[in-house]
Amino acid sequence: MREELIVSGRMNPHIDPQLQIWEWHIPAYLFLGGLAAGILFFAAYFFLKGKEEEYPTAVKLAPIFVPILLVLGLFFLFLDLKHKLYFWRLYTAIKLESPMSWGAWTLMLISPLSITWAALYIKTLFPSWDWKFEIVKDAIRSIEKYKAYLAWGMMILAVILGIYTGILLSAFNARPLWNTSILGPLFLVSGLSTGAAAIIILSKSAIERHTFARIDLLLIAIELFLIVHMFMGFRASTQVQIDASAMFLGGQFTAPFWVFVVGFGLIIPAALEILELRKKKIPYMVAPALVLFGGLIFRFIMAYAGQMSRWLY
Repeated sequence: MREELIVSGRMNPHIDPQLQIWEWHIPAYLFLGGLAAGILFFAAYFFLKGKEEEYPTAVKLAPIFVPILLVLGLFFLFLDLKHKLYFWRLYTAIKLESPMSWGAWTLMLISPLSITWAALYIKTLFPSWDWKFEIVKDAIRSIEKYKAYLAWGMMILAVILGIYTGILLSAFNARPLWNTSILGPLFLVSGLSTGAAAIIILSKSAIERHTFARIDLLLIAIELFLIVHMFMGFRASTQVQIDASAMFLGGQFTAPFWVFVVGFGLIIPAALEILELRKKKIPYMVAPALVLFGGLIFRFIMAYAGQMSRWLY
């Protein structure tokens, strides 16, 4: 725990949360991490299902962008560290009870896997691409034989990464809004939804888009269920958590959350996807763009509102 406090140094429960309210690095990192996890999960899943050619965007194209998302997310996380020169201390031990340890090691493992997967399919994005060195070509040919193992590892780590983005917040017991076991599954489902949305935007195949629209509809339904369940849990809990939920039920975050996250980010995209599946003329990029927008706003609101919720001393 000592190493984590040295590295992060930001979420001190005794610091006035108003002093931290304008930080944007962490919610941006959480969004990019969830998006990357969603894309990698679907890439691995549909490859293992033998649908590599049926869903080329999910398996081949979208994962090429994941290393960029991860590097950008890690850069945002690095910017938020108070003691930047000590980030390496997270890798001096593995602590199973520590969310930061899980996250650090998961990111260290999933990053090279995502780069390897992107290297295998980079010709999908750049048809004329040719590796200049024979040693690289030989390595690519060797990895081709073990793609199934690579996919299994990538899928498992993607689930851990998606859950971790929520558990990272829920581990802060001093913030009543974050202190709920729902955040892990909720952030995972939200990350999968944004991953499906990104694949829809990138895909040129109507069949692939419709498949992921159906998947996204299911994920949106689960996400709405978890959100309702989270607030029901808050309302049936201690007074500080009732007060935390009040920020969304009549308080300062009521309009932003229910309008931009639930309305524009979940309900409207679900309605548009249903209309598109019923062959109505709907611009296919609108719904997934709204899902991405809602996922981003959701993380900003949860991060900011969580910092404003606190126990009374």
